[in-house]
Amino acid sequence: MVCTVDHLASVAAARMIANGGNAVDAAVTASAVLAVTTQQSCGMGGDLWAMVHVPGNPVPFALNASGRAGSGSDAAQLRAQGHTAMPFRDDIRSTPVPGCVDGWVTLHERFGSLPLNEILAPAVEFATSGFPTSPLLAAAVHRITNTVGNDDYFPDGAPVQTGQRVTRPGVARSLRAIGAGGRAAWYEGEFGSGLRVLAPELFSVADLERSQADWVDAVAVDAWGHRIWSVPPNSQGYLTLAGAVIADGLELPDDPHDPLWGHLLIESAKQAAFDRGAVLFEGADGNALVSESRLAPRRAEISATEVAAVAPPTGGGGTIYLCSADGQGMGVSLIQSNASGFGTHLAEPGVGVFLQNRGVGFSLEEGHPAELVPGRRPPSTLSPALATTIEGDLRAVFGAMGGDGQPQVVLQLAARLLQGHQDPGRVITDSRFTLTVPDAIGFDTWDKSDQLTVAVEEGSGWEDGLRSRGHRVDVRPWGEGLFGHAHMIDVRADHLAGVADPRALIGAAVGV
Repeated sequence: MVCTVDHLASVAAARMIANGGNAVDAAVTASAVLAVTTQQSCGMGGDLWAMVHVPGNPVPFALNASGRAGSGSDAAQLRAQGHTAMPFRDDIRSTPVPGCVDGWVTLHERFGSLPLNEILAPAVEFATSGFPTSPLLAAAVHRITNTVGNDDYFPDGAPVQTGQRVTRPGVARSLRAIGAGGRAAWYEGEFGSGLRVLAPELFSVADLERSQADWVDAVAVDAWGHRIWSVPPNSQGYLTLAGAVIADGLELPDDPHDPLWGHLLIESAKQAAFDRGAVLFEGADGNALVSESRLAPRRAEISATEVAAVAPPTGGGGTIYLCSADGQGMGVSLIQSNASGFGTHLAEPGVGVFLQNRGVGFSLEEGHPAELVPGRRPPSTLSPALATTIEGDLRAVFGAMGGDGQPQVVLQLAARLLQGHQDPGRVITDSRFTLTVPDAIGFDTWDKSDQLTVAVEEGSGWEDGLRSRGHRVDVRPWGEGLFGHAHMIDVRADHLAGVADPRALIGAAVGV
């Protein structure tokens, strides 16, 4: 089974399994198709993280394919120019070396069972012959009207409309090259050369020759009778795990529709993130960040009847999540991203791939452990998740997009499935909350707790109960982008139960 935000990717990946591939083959196929069809959220100019559960291995394999800052990166230069934070758009200095393609190649080298060119073939076909513009893509292309390299989306000088066929010849050319020549065909080929032309002072040949993908140790906590896993820092995945540890020690109602359930999950998410800005950086100890000794005092701050004041995160972002599982028991939880929408709104024009702005996660504070430094990875919002039994058998693969609000959404998914015992269909479609502040961009609100609002999707039934406890509540229409696109595959004794988020409009869960 495969669940993604685009039925084209889900069907192509499911066929890969039907043709003898495994869950990793399917995940890479889906990821590559999405890089073609959903450039407004992800692509080959962005980053990737993944976890792979292999039957017989109680600990999942975790892959960090998030890019490093170029060797010409200079925080002092930015500070001298008056910047107190990384430029959000239109500045290539916020673009680390993209890690997505290294992620595909590294996953395939270790776990792939089919040739790489076969795995990438569906993406090549969509890029060559075209695909219909989705409503989400059509709604986003106006943001890149004046961008050099946007030709794929303005074929006649006007933005593509929903249903209009899009071809991406530069991407097709690159995918064929990767299928034949691996990572070098991308990083040291047309794209890499074009990237160095755009910013010769920022990226060196050595920057592009170095793989951006590393196998790392997954981080886990025990909660609600299961072991919940995510990836380590520089990812913020520890926030989901910390929130689960905190919430598992509270008396959550059995019914997730009870306002108290919503309140306690909100407070757990807030307490988990109380010092994110200070402790999240490459090399931070993920296991220490989710230890009971560290989190017990945070749990003690939570009241069932009123709000506690701590600094919160917020929602938003340009990211996709997907998951896959095969008949042999392998499961994959994968997330890839440009950071925010079309990233920096800059493209490598030869290939037509937009460049991520994930460098916005860096600090410009001198001496900060997440300060922009050549070769360093920025703090990343990307955080895939999976759950196993305590004995190590796969229970579920799940995750969501959503910028800084991502761990809040993933925490709700885990709690609904493992504590609330909801069916996956309800887990994914029931109303959600995210913490937000006015004028948020999804990556910048850790110091605005005095303006905190709990955005709640309509239909939750939580509103009055949250307000009575002191929350500032903003009821939003169900399905707003603020609440993310989430997917889940729940492993049952005799079948897989998968759900693709209907908030994505064209997503699909496809089984074979």
